[in-house]
Amino acid sequence: MNNVFDAEGLDHGVIIVGAGVSGIYQLYRLREAGIDATVIEAGSGPGGTWYWNRYPGARFDSESYSYGYSFSDELLQEWSWSEHFAGQPETQKYLNYVVDKFDLRRDMQFNCRVSAARFDEAECRWIVCLEDGRELTCRILLTAIGMLSAATMPRIEGVQDFEGEAFHTYYWPREPVDLAGKRVAVIGTGATGVQVISEIADKVKSLTVYQRRPNWCAPLHNSPIDDVTQAKIKASFEQIFAKCRSTPGGFLHGPDPRSFNEVSPRDRQALWEELYASPGFGVWIGNFREVLMQEGPNAEYSTFIADKIRKRVKDPETAEKLIPQDHGFGTRRVPLETRYYEAYNRDNVELVDVTETPIERITSGGIRTSEGERLFDLIVYATGFDAITGAFDRIDITGVGGRKLRDKWDDGPVTYLGLQVSEFPNLMILAGPQGGSVSTNFPRGIEEAVDWLTDLIIHMRDTGSDRVEPQPDAEHMWAEHVKDAYRYSLFQTARSWFTGYNSNVPGRDRMRYLIYNGGSPRYRKWLADVADDGYRGFDITG
Repeated sequence: MNNVFDAEGLDHGVIIVGAGVSGIYQLYRLREAGIDATVIEAGSGPGGTWYWNRYPGARFDSESYSYGYSFSDELLQEWSWSEHFAGQPETQKYLNYVVDKFDLRRDMQFNCRVSAARFDEAECRWIVCLEDGRELTCRILLTAIGMLSAATMPRIEGVQDFEGEAFHTYYWPREPVDLAGKRVAVIGTGATGVQVISEIADKVKSLTVYQRRPNWCAPLHNSPIDDVTQAKIKASFEQIFAKCRSTPGGFLHGPDPRSFNEVSPRDRQALWEELYASPGFGVWIGNFREVLMQEGPNAEYSTFIADKIRKRVKDPETAEKLIPQDHGFGTRRVPLETRYYEAYNRDNVELVDVTETPIERITSGGIRTSEGERLFDLIVYATGFDAITGAFDRIDITGVGGRKLRDKWDDGPVTYLGLQVSEFPNLMILAGPQGGSVSTNFPRGIEEAVDWLTDLIIHMRDTGSDRVEPQPDAEHMWAEHVKDAYRYSLFQTARSWFTGYNSNVPGRDRMRYLIYNGGSPRYRKWLADVADDGYRGFDITG
């Protein structure tokens, strides 16, 4: 039987776009299976989000040892994380270590940005166009382009007029940025803005924070990992990953098994004090299930968190500005912070509420609001991302009959299992919309998706099949299933990237069902059932 991945006219059996957490593991699995693959990466090295996001304060908010890869016992024993929640430099170093340990770099092409990709129906192959003018062909095109990799600038007049330093956090310079003695403005108080503000408040001459809508934040409680704890971690990886597999989010934290109403108000307060004082995402996802599903319990918990903010921020007026009024705790992505609220107690830090004092424009010297102009040496745009679909929209992806992916997804993405799209044969998606990885502890979900897709590719090779595409009915079923799952959570009540909103992107002012809310165990069962039923819902031909 001919190997459909080594056919004449193909440069590679599989092209993987992106050398981040997803792309690294996908290349490892394909190499292990003996399938020719190459990685195309826009950056000068591997790491994905941990390559690009070099801003001060960038770090994990899931435990380091639950974030690293689980596929190699040798790797788990060799690598020692220095902190419970590692910073960006250490994480980038780790990913480079993995790439070099498994000799993956020789199959990676760096400084290569994909501009377009089109499906050649006659030859059943993808033609991948690079910005350097080259065209590469492959049987399978596999995207690992990240869920938060399309940075968005604010739609404010005059952004190009500023004569000082200015950049989006995603493009923080590789060379050190001198902050000492600088007048700095940060626009945005999402997860990235919270980390930046916390880290630089005591390093700059003055810091002015421009906030449109506050987020609910909670303490990270990071700390170094001592030798005794390190030994315990390395002896417990089987239990650590088993725990992650058992929880809806793939984290070490799972919901409290008790019902909200069966616990007395006093005992609820005691649990919440414990969660607030503990490290990591327990404060968000270690709570009663009803807190993220019902408005009454959510309002009670939001009041508890609001009181914590009031106690940490000395100025009552500032504290109230930092307490969200438009959504309940946990209905948007919760930033975990270190001394964030205490930053506003400093004399050199000021909070500007742009709903009260709107930004009119960026000037050559700074920022002008309705109250006048302030001068700055540096402006940091912590204005987020066109989440999940934005990175796809920036590539001109053309499927069968000239169908454009961005057109198909214009009213919201539709996929089958979050892994493939009808009318786009042999296009496989990692960390795309409606998949299990984007709403979980990322590497835990990614390893499952990579393993499943690798098995599908091996199945195609072993059966001599050269084309796989989801059936439209299966795609429609999955879209309705994803949409239905939103009814059971309060995520749908908040404007966030979970629900597809982004005021910095035209057309992102309506509900879009981007993430799978069914939880990791349920998603894993879907994958297993589909595969066991002969890849139900897919047309696999050759």
